[in-house]
Amino acid sequence: MAVAKKVKSLPKADVEAIFARFHEIEPEPKGELDYINAFTLLVAVVLSAQATDAGVNKATKRLFELAPSPAAMVALGQEQIEAEIKTIGLFRTKAKNVFALSQLLLERHNGEVPEDREALEALPGVGRKTANVVLNIWFKQPTIAVDTHLFRVGNRTGLAPGATPLAVEQALLQVIPPQYLLHAHHWLILHGRYVCKARKPECWRCAIAEWCRFEPKTPLPRGN
Repeated sequence: MAVAKKVKSLPKADVEAIFARFHEIEPEPKGELDYINAFTLLVAVVLSAQATDAGVNKATKRLFELAPSPAAMVALGQEQIEAEIKTIGLFRTKAKNVFALSQLLLERHNGEVPEDREALEALPGVGRKTANVVLNIWFKQPTIAVDTHLFRVGNRTGLAPGATPLAVEQALLQVIPPQYLLHAHHWLILHGRYVCKARKPECWRCAIAEWCRFEPKTPLPRGN
């Protein structure tokens, strides 16, 4: 992940104002991956690496009908998993990981997704970001999964400047007011995905532009 031009961190009052605004606009933000239960959520997040949520949802619709549990996924077999998700990038490696993590869930956790970061990260294909997503969405823990969108927003706005995803994550956990931590992950990712875009942020319609340190602000395109 490339680091944007170094900006000064925002003061506490501005950070609070930003998240109050996010909360005002969308009190209960939701992720865009489709899932049925904790297991299918975990699989969907594993498959979403270097893929769009829309692409993952298209590929998993039938997969989750066939295999909504670790036991069913193992019974389906790696080759059939590959066939179901072949429209997703790196599908062979991902199918191998999904099959293997399903086996480990059966062997180590009685087929249940563990509510523990260390146990989650011990599963094939599951890193810190994936674990954070599952812990946040399913287990309602105030974790923050730093993807490319959130990394960009943290640095560009001044919310949490950092050279690595972990640095941005730790900085955000320090500055975000406790009452907003549970939903901060989704607010920031969706903001980066649809407004604070990589090549040309849409500053003219940004709800938090008045506090953001990004300069120069992108003007409204001509003709609009």
